[in-house]
Amino acid sequence: MKTKILQALRQNQDHYVSGQELCEQLGVSRTAVWKAIKQLKEAGYLIQAVQNKGYHLLAVPDILSESEIASQLHTKWLGKSIRYFDELDSTNTEAKRIAEEPGEDDWHGTVVVADMQTAGRGRRGRSWSSPHGAGLFFTILLKPEIDPENAPMLTLVKAMAVVRGIHQATGLQPQIKWPNDIVLHGKKIVGILTEMSAQIDYVNHIVVGTGINVHHREFPEEIAKTATSLDLEMQQTGQNSEISRAQLLGAVLEQFELYYKTYLQTQDLSALMEEYNDMLVNRNANVRVLDPLGEYEGRALGIDRRGQLLVERDGEQVKVSSGEVSVRGIYGYV
Repeated sequence: MKTKILQALRQNQDHYVSGQELCEQLGVSRTAVWKAIKQLKEAGYLIQAVQNKGYHLLAVPDILSESEIASQLHTKWLGKSIRYFDELDSTNTEAKRIAEEPGEDDWHGTVVVADMQTAGRGRRGRSWSSPHGAGLFFTILLKPEIDPENAPMLTLVKAMAVVRGIHQATGLQPQIKWPNDIVLHGKKIVGILTEMSAQIDYVNHIVVGTGINVHHREFPEEIAKTATSLDLEMQQTGQNSEISRAQLLGAVLEQFELYYKTYLQTQDLSALMEEYNDMLVNRNANVRVLDPLGEYEGRALGIDRRGQLLVERDGEQVKVSSGEVSVRGIYGYV
């Protein structure tokens, strides 16, 4: 009920919503509405109540809760189930637990969100700084009917959604560092980790986890020079930082739903490749490819329809689909 009240108040922010209207919309008593409004106020929402007028939402704190997140969603199927935790080991790990629960099969589109992760992970097992009240940590749980070999491209699809979602919510214009990082002014702001359970020709489930640095003011020493946050970047541009993590999540999920639909039509990036390359910080940049068979340097040209990075090396094009890529001017390049 709190979710529906928040949605009603947001949809009518230019005027008051009467208690009677809310009662009729929700099919509950005035006492039930009053109790829900009281709970919202206690959670930090600034709601003005005026006799004979009703309720008016004046201000919303940066709250993460199932009700707040649900009230910010504008998706058709993604986020139909929100699992929120104040503290969790890892949203990816929890999403995999959900997928593997006996008798549970209606979890496609579930989104797991945590205010804090105690064992947040990045690519290659690296840790991810996940303190309380600072970041947005969430995982999308999917069961697509695709060939398992096409699953890694979902990381790139998610990267596009994050770039568009951040721009929609903040006005900032981040870029993608192939294959799974989002950067602003040469510093990492987002990490994406995709994991899959599959058989030879069948996907059991895919989890796509994302960590966004939102309110971070400082970072662990080992990443202090290479990481940034939305708050810090908005300060640099002279903007007031009043970012709602729930609103940001809603924007990213909305964009992912759109890009995911396009991806499923071909199970590759042929329809998204041009737009992805426009977001790519690596494009036309000198790169160092850290290949297990030997490092080499070249010029990144963009991705192909399979999401492989095309690198021009000694006059020839090389397709990079594994290993790591470092970019001149971006963190990690020596």
